[in-house]
Amino acid sequence: MKSYRHLFFDLDHTLWDFETNADETLRHLFDHHDLARYGTFTVDEFIQVYSDINHGLWRLYQNNKITQQQLRATRFPRTFVKLGLTEADSPAGISEQFTDILPKKSAVFPYTYEVLDYLRDKGYELHLITNGFKDIQYIKLSASSLTDYFQEIVTSECCGHLKPDTRIFQHALERTGATASESLMIGDNLECDVLGAYNAGIDQVYFNPEKRRHFNEVTYEISCLSELREIL
Repeated sequence: MKSYRHLFFDLDHTLWDFETNADETLRHLFDHHDLARYGTFTVDEFIQVYSDINHGLWRLYQNNKITQQQLRATRFPRTFVKLGLTEADSPAGISEQFTDILPKKSAVFPYTYEVLDYLRDKGYELHLITNGFKDIQYIKLSASSLTDYFQEIVTSECCGHLKPDTRIFQHALERTGATASESLMIGDNLECDVLGAYNAGIDQVYFNPEKRRHFNEVTYEISCLSELREIL
């Protein structure tokens, strides 16, 4: 089996459980703004519509079609329009409240701490490569007690390039003093994490907890983080 030294993790949807944390935050905001008063959608429908719109906007952001500011400014107004209301029905400050509350949530995927302890104890150098916004990602890491595991935290804002652009992976290799051949990228996104790393000459672990069917070639595939112990 190939010998690796540097392990690069994605954060959202790989270690930090974005869906669980976002669900808790959106339920709080639904109650806080008494959105039930409209009587035309449930909290679950609100969460589903927001999630679909947010994912679509993130795809645009990752393809450099919109800015961070546009993403944050439009996701809630579009949610309310999709739910049959108007942009004006989007409560003032809800986007800022979401951005403030969400990163302070601490849910992580099963075996996150056990696996990171195991890898650190085995002498691997652990790093992060994330497209998330720098200010938000550092709060998430602190809230979930993950900061100390990582030697380098590479954000797209810091280097000016978003995954899957090979330049963010090259920047990460330069910052860590790693070579592509001794590095491994672990992430949940086939385009951003797997294809991006592949194009940079880095082996990949596709984290696929829902066991989604796909036809991509990946170096390794796991459905639980505990399976990393079988690879490393």
